[in-house]
Amino acid sequence: MKNRLLLATTVSVLLVSGCGQKDSTAAAPAASAPAAAAAPAVPAGPRVVEVTAGDNMKFSVTTIDAKPGEELKIILTNIGTAPKEAMGHNLVILKKGSDVAAFATAATTAKATEYIPEALKGEVLAHSELLGPRKSSEFIFKVPAEAGDYPFLCSFPAHFMIGMKGVISVK
Repeated sequence: MKNRLLLATTVSVLLVSGCGQKDSTAAAPAASAPAAAAAPAVPAGPRVVEVTAGDNMKFSVTTIDAKPGEELKIILTNIGTAPKEAMGHNLVILKKGSDVAAFATAATTAKATEYIPEALKGEVLAHSELLGPRKSSEFIFKVPAEAGDYPFLCSFPAHFMIGMKGVISVK
């Protein structure tokens, strides 16, 4: 039993130590290791934020914390079953300080532009498309550099008034 244990230990040591001929292309001397560590990191890409909206006229997420200049990939999914004409959903991000209620009111008459009122288009930083049931839309949003709260809403008629709203909090 002791011989088997000794043999197993010896084999393990030889495997770990790399018994045999050394490769002539072995790693560079340790002096170059700090240079490799200083190489720039590959950007991870935008942070994904998934939001659902349903026939209850609520977003699953109402606060999104973000860093100035961060990129967000916002994915909106309509999990409802009611037809788009009766219960369409979108996610519209407005500039900091926008009058969200005024935007929502103006949006009620903007059916031709998927409830994004032409007169207030300058207030919109980004938005999804208007979605019917079981549909998804995604968009990339570069968070403004200025700290503060950036409101978002569903601009389909009456949805904001029922509570389909939130805020991107930039800190």
